Amino acid sequence: MPKLLSILFLLMMAIHVLKPIGLPGLKRRRDFWKIAVAAIAVMMLTVLIRP
Repeated sequence: MPKLLSILFLLMMAIHVLKPIGLPGLKRRRDFWKIAVAAIAVMMLTVLIRP
């Protein structure tokens, strides 16, 4: 599961650099770092939830 999430977030960042997604807060190409921050938060949450 964590590998799938990391691949998904990397793919989202690559797509966003090529063509901005257009969600609130992700209007410009240089906002790809916000996706990276969300990815780190999700990975930390995944580690905390795992038994």
